[in-house]
Amino acid sequence: MSQEKRKVAIIGGGITGLTAAYYMQKEAKEKDYPLEVILIEATHRLGGKIQTVRKNGFIIERGPDSFLARKKSFGLLAEDLGISDQLVSNATGQAYILVNDGLYPIPGGSVMGVPTQISPFVTSGLFSWSGKFRAAGDFILPKSSVNGDQSVGQFLRRRFGGEVVENLIEPLLAGIYSGDIDKMSLQATFPQFYKLEQEHRSLIIGSKKTAPKQPVQKSKEGIFRTFKNGLETIVEAIEEQLNPGTVMKGVRVKRFERVGDKVNLFLNNDSEMLLDQLIIATPHLAALPLFEEHGLMTEFHDMPATSVATVAMAFKEEAVKQEKEGTGFLVSRNSDYSITACTWTHRKWPTTTPDGHVLLRGFVGRPGDESAVELSDSELEKVVLSDLRKTMKIDQNPLFSVVTRWKNASPQYVVGHKEKVAKAKKEIQEQFPMIKLAGSSYEGLGLPDCVDQGKAAVGEVLEELFMNTIK
Repeated sequence: MSQEKRKVAIIGGGITGLTAAYYMQKEAKEKDYPLEVILIEATHRLGGKIQTVRKNGFIIERGPDSFLARKKSFGLLAEDLGISDQLVSNATGQAYILVNDGLYPIPGGSVMGVPTQISPFVTSGLFSWSGKFRAAGDFILPKSSVNGDQSVGQFLRRRFGGEVVENLIEPLLAGIYSGDIDKMSLQATFPQFYKLEQEHRSLIIGSKKTAPKQPVQKSKEGIFRTFKNGLETIVEAIEEQLNPGTVMKGVRVKRFERVGDKVNLFLNNDSEMLLDQLIIATPHLAALPLFEEHGLMTEFHDMPATSVATVAMAFKEEAVKQEKEGTGFLVSRNSDYSITACTWTHRKWPTTTPDGHVLLRGFVGRPGDESAVELSDSELEKVVLSDLRKTMKIDQNPLFSVVTRWKNASPQYVVGHKEKVAKAKKEIQEQFPMIKLAGSSYEGLGLPDCVDQGKAAVGEVLEELFMNTIK
């Protein structure tokens, strides 16, 4: 190939940036593109929020613990890396909602909290009879007349009333986004709800009609996947397969400027880098300072990001007596607890825990009430342990704990988010057509969503650089 050699940099070594770097180098090698790809990470490790602690036979996640299997891109990435044989499924089991000191099973047939089976919903102790009757209004209410975006909370309260939303749907949805559903954008987070209402009028009827049919004789398999040795397995595999000398750790981009049809990076090690294309795959809070001098992404200055903490605690099996069988619980916001959820990790992911032991993971911090995240490690452990002792008998202290804080780490997709992202990308394209924006702050914060964005950015870059060879 006689084309001029091109240079691309990717800022941000989280899963989006790692995906972009891996697939960019893979495509360049397979199609013999004259391309140099550099990954720049400000910290001294790759993976972003994917962090696994391997200690005393335990596998403990500091960040996400799995990915949704039906979103194929993450599993396909594992296949491309040659590590799909290390994937394991979660153990299936009952999950609960904690309301007024009681653990109530999530009603069977719930799809993101929306019932598709009437009997489990009617017999559930999660709601009063008046709450159940109000939720039945979904069968007769007309379609929403709201034009444009609206909050998830506004939409769902209109369909089901406050009690069902607060005791079932809100804990499930807020747990995914660590957000306030009364500010969360319906179109950016759960557009399928709006689509179901428009097509079927009733969310219950629509969810029932569109729910995937499970083969009767097929053994039930969990809907989540992770790696036997922890989620960081995929970070380690990508780093190992990236070309030698193409990853810069502990290097921060201070600013950039346009030079003709290229972009020049100024790094904190006093070096510069002239590029044909640039992918910025950092959270919006890290990207904002780079765009500020160019008057871009101004709408993202008021985009909130919540802080959360997790406390993983390891026990001897005899120290914990659990009456309930299952994989964990979520906490209704009306309950007097500091924790927002607890995973019974040893049950959900049996490969994480040595025989004869128990592993519990408590979550702390919700929008508008994040003060607990600032507590010391020992104080956080006491808070979580105190809350867990209200739900099960724990008569010993943990063998050890792993406390993790994520400050301003969960971007909030508030009402109007999609329009905000589209406007920012359009303005960037006009001033810096060689810059692509990707990552959890923009078009999905789940692991497969981030992989999708990284791959999409690669496709755009390669098409622009080698347009004549990609058809």
